[in-house]
This record gives sequence, structure tokens and C-alpha cells, in this order.
Amino acid sequence: MNHVVLMGRMTRDPELRHTQSGHAVVSFRIAVDRRFSGKDGGERQADFIDIVAWRQTAEFISKYFSKGRMIAVYGNLQVREWQDKDGNKRWSTEVQAEQVYFTGEKREGGGGGGRVYAPPDVSADFTELDDDDGELPF
Repeated sequence: MNHVVLMGRMTRDPELRHTQSGHAVVSFRIAVDRRFSGKDGGERQADFIDIVAWRQTAEFISKYFSKGRMIAVYGNLQVREWQDKDGNKRWSTEVQAEQVYFTGEKREGGGGGGRVYAPPDVSADFTELDDDDGELPF
């Protein structure tokens, strides 16, 4: 089973590109805080994780997310093998994002946070849910 769920802050603006066949692809990195600090109780540490998303999810990310923004990512881990300019074999480990979610932080210009996400097979049109809807339906 290969499932990855991460939540972190974007370290740079997402880079939207298109393949020769016209498919959108975006890449970015998130800083994910570790649950524990060092032995001496010092500063919390973070891991920096590379993320790649394709098609509608890539377009959604490039439109609604930017550097410093919190993002939750659901996807799978992928290891790619490639050759550097000297012909040496190299490996890259990254998360292939299948779904992305806004976190609970408020966005600039108002609007709530929370439960809005982009499944891989939907267009960038979406409706934002209000976190404060009064009564729960259950």
C-alpha cells in the first residue's frame, strides 16, 4: 500500500508547466513540521518534501496556492531514476499529489478555510464550504 498524507507550508510559489502533449504539471515543496523537537528541547525541525501534481489538480494548485500557504496533500510516494549531465544514476523521491486541501487558515480577502479540495478529475470550479454552518446534521 502506498498512501501519503502530509500537511505543511509551501516554501515557494508553485511552478506550473505544460508537457509537449499539453498536460498541466506543477511542482512545489512543502515544509512539514516534525512531531517532536530535538533531545535538548530546542527548535522544532521540519522535513522539506517535493510534491508534483498533474492536470486539473496542478491548475487548481497554481491558481489558489502560493508561498507560505498551508496545504494538505493526499497522494503516493514515487521514486524516479534519472541520469545527471555526467551520466551518473540519480534518484529523486517525491509525492505525486492526487488530492489537495485548504487547511483551516483564513485566506487573504476573506473566505473560510477548511474542507475545499481538488480531486484529480474535477475542474477548477468549486464551491467553498463555510466552517461555521450552525448545527451538525448528525
